[in-house]
This record gives sequence, structure tokens and C-alpha cells, in this order.
Amino acid sequence: MGDKQSNVAGSNRDVESKQADRADQGDQKEAGEIGVGIVTEADECDLGQEDIGGTKVIGIVIDQAGALAEPNVEKKDKLAQKPDDVVEATDTTSVSQGIVDDHADIQNAHAESGEQLSDKRKSLLRIGPGLITGVADDDPSGIGTYSVAGAQFGYQLLWLAPVCVPLMIAVQEMCGRMALVTSKGLSAIIKENYSKWLLYSVLVLLVGANTINVYADINIMAASMKMLFGLPFALWATVLTVGIVVAQITVPYKHYVKFLKYACLSLLAYVVIAVLPQVHVDWNSVVYNMVTPQWNPSPGYILTIVGFLGTTISPYLFFWQAGEQIEDDIADGLTDDAGYRSSRVKSSEIRSLRSDTAVGMIFSQIVTIFIIVSTAATLHVSGKTDINTAEDAARALLPLGASAYWLFTLGILGVGLLAIPTLAGSAAYAVAETAGWRNGLYRRFSRAKGFYATITLVIVAGYLLNFVQVISPVKALLYSAVLNGLVAPPLIVVLLFICNNRKIMGKNGNGWLSNTLGWLAVIIMTVAGGLLIWSLFTGKTT
Repeated sequence: MGDKQSNVAGSNRDVESKQADRADQGDQKEAGEIGVGIVTEADECDLGQEDIGGTKVIGIVIDQAGALAEPNVEKKDKLAQKPDDVVEATDTTSVSQGIVDDHADIQNAHAESGEQLSDKRKSLLRIGPGLITGVADDDPSGIGTYSVAGAQFGYQLLWLAPVCVPLMIAVQEMCGRMALVTSKGLSAIIKENYSKWLLYSVLVLLVGANTINVYADINIMAASMKMLFGLPFALWATVLTVGIVVAQITVPYKHYVKFLKYACLSLLAYVVIAVLPQVHVDWNSVVYNMVTPQWNPSPGYILTIVGFLGTTISPYLFFWQAGEQIEDDIADGLTDDAGYRSSRVKSSEIRSLRSDTAVGMIFSQIVTIFIIVSTAATLHVSGKTDINTAEDAARALLPLGASAYWLFTLGILGVGLLAIPTLAGSAAYAVAETAGWRNGLYRRFSRAKGFYATITLVIVAGYLLNFVQVISPVKALLYSAVLNGLVAPPLIVVLLFICNNRKIMGKNGNGWLSNTLGWLAVIIMTVAGGLLIWSLFTGKTT
């Protein structure tokens, strides 16, 4: 009997000793300091299954020299290898180092977020994905399309701007809300819940359209630089392409956002033009055409409508806003890189998302209105209705004097430097999610090589297309917008199915208003695209 009591007492002491050891390790973890001989623990949910494969990491030991020693692991079976873009780990040390690197990327994202602003101040100064998406919407393709609309048809197409505002808010809000709720991008959700043919179809449409858009943007940017400095087009196209790729890979995302904020200011030149006293804007006609839809059965008019819709409700913005929403959530500590939220989605987060998106989209369409008004009041009234070159488009700013060409070039460069990374980045999010690669602009290049390689390939492919087919820079912008207008409707349908799937969205699925506006966007864009195709083949619209 005494021996049994002794054994029980010894067992109790062993349990107490283990509990004390765990408490000590917990204190060390909470302190956040890693010193010599300290074992840092990480929960399995924090690390993410894709990072640890079939091995559970218990701790990572720092040796006397300060180097990473062999980690403590519990082996369930052999380490899983995936077609990853960074490391195909074959040993536990590599796995553990990968986990450390991933967590370092997340900590850097946290450190960059808000620069330690208070919650109140942060909410006032925050530049969210919706605002950035709205600014990106007025890309060179948009400027070219709106300039064609104003120069060729005067004020007649102004009615499309107020029609597009609620539609684009609804579509982009769905993209952001989907990412907020699931912590996954559009491609990742399609991959997990729908068939492969749908996933690959979406991927081909997006990457193809984005590459054409990059081609058109580089075209007009290089043409604008040639207009000012006279050096060869090929030189400017090469310099711009190399600069954009290097900046996208090396400049941290949060720093890039700060730059993008100031890129918006270059668009204000069109606002100034519209209010100059020497520019005689017919404001009565402006108001009338904004509230009264005008119809013209000519193929050119229908082509411009499809381009207007396509450059306003662009497919690449669906993927971009979702990806940037996830990056913001990671930076704010709301989710991890494996797609696991630390807390439930709050109603305040949904409200913030909606207000941010609405502000961005409204800003976008205000600029759109002023571009059309400015070009209609300058180019259209003077009989310059067919614009093909950068010089033609820049003449809309001539009332500002000799600086017109400089202002136009600065505007095109500003929005182009915003749009091309957005186009390539949205394609990279989609490709990386489809392939199961690490992705995100908060990651270092060494941790997301496939993601950054996709960005580079899309930009370089767009650059090379400039030497395959020579086309008018402004017409290239319009045609790329038309392509977006044809690609967008099926992608919006996919988005609507996702946002109405309660297994994916839970209680945060679409309401009647989101569904009404979403399907209205699909119907309007499909009808416009159908009329365009019919008119191109038959020469008629009826």
C-alpha cells in the first residue's frame, strides 16, 4: 500500500513539474523575446497546414551561437512537399525556417500598418482597398475611353456615370465582403467550392484581359514620354517596364499605398479645365445628359458604351480588391496568412468596408464626369472628334497653356504607375491562389517567388505586345476597355453565386439590394456586349 502511495505522489510531482515547465514556456512566449536556449511555441492554427505539411512544430530552439537549431517536432508522417514557389522542404529545419520567415512577413505587415496610429485617428486617415480600387479605376484605359466619349459624342454619354455608380459599388462591395468573411480571394474560393473548368476559365479570362490592358497602358505611357522628350518609343517602353517591375518587387506595399494616394491628384487637371472661365461648358446640357439617357444606333456609339462599362466595372478590380482586403486584414491582425480569422466579422467591419468602397467608386465617377466634360468642351466643340495619339488626347488640357502636354503626361504616368501593378497584381493573386502558392505584397520576394514571377510575366508580356502589333495608343485603350466589358458579366455571375452561397458566406451573404444591383450590372453589360457583337457582324443594331 505504501509503495502505491509513493508511486502516486511521484506521479503527481511529475505532472506538477510538467505544468510548471509549460507555464514557464508560456511566460516566455508572452514576453515575445527569443534568447539562447529558449523554446518558442506556436499553435498549429497560427502556423497553417500548408506551411507545416504533416509535421507539427512544437518549438524552435536557438543554440548558443544564436543560430536556428533542429526544431522540436512531432512527426505524423513524412514531410509533405507541394509545388511551392519558395521552398520544397525536405527536412524539419527548412520547414521551421519557413515558418519563422512567414511569421516575420506577417510581423512586418503589422509594423507597417498605421504606423501606430490610434484607432480613431487610423479610421480617419485610413486608405482602404475600396478607395485605392476607385483610384485605379481611372487608369489610362479609363482616361482614353472617357476622352473618346467626350471628343466623339460630346455630353451624350454622361448618363452612364450615375448609372454605373450603384452598380460598381455593389460589385466591388461583394468582392471586399467575400474576402473579409472568408479571408480568401476569388480564385481560392472557386477552387475550393466549384469545378476546375470554372476556375481555369475565370483564370484565362482574367490573365488574358489584364495582359491586353497592361499592353495598352504601357503604350500610352511610352507615347506620352516620347511626345515630351522625343526619344524612341521602344526606349521609354523598356524603361517604364523595368521600373514598374522593380518597384513592385522591392517597394513594401504600405509604402506603395502612400505613393498611390498622391497619384490621385494628377487627375484634378480635368476638374480645373471644366471650371476655367475660358472653357465654355454648357452646364445645362451637362445636367440634362446626366439624367436623360441618349441613344445612338451607330456601331461607334455602342462600342464606346461597352468600353465605358468595361473600364468602369473592370474584372481585374474584382480580384484586386479581394486581395488587398485580405492584406489589410493580415496587417491589422484580423487574420493570418493561412486564411484563419482571429475573431468573427463584426458589423462595424462591414460598414467600414461599404463606406470605403462607396467613397472610392464615387470619387472615380466624379473624375469620369470631368474628363468627359473637359474633352467635350474643348475637343468636341472644336471639331476634333477622332483622337488617336497622346498629343490628340492632351489637347483637351490646352486651355491650361503650354503646360497641357506636361500635365497630361504626368496624369497618364501617375495613374499608369497605379494601374499596371494593380492589373499584374490581380492576375498574380488569381494564379497563386489557383496553384496554392504563397501570395501577397506584404511578403518578401524570397517567400513568394511564384507570385512575383506572375506579376513580372504579365507586365513583360504586355510590354512585348507593343512590338507585335502597332496600333493607335488611344484606340488600344478603348479596345482593352471593350474587352473588359465583354469579360466582366460572366465573372459577376460567378461572384453572385459565391455571395449567395451560405456555406461560404454564412450570415453575411447578399441581401436583395446587392443581388438586384449585381444582376442589373450583368444584364446591362450583356445586352450592350450582345448589341456590339451584332452590330460588328451585321453593321446594324436592330
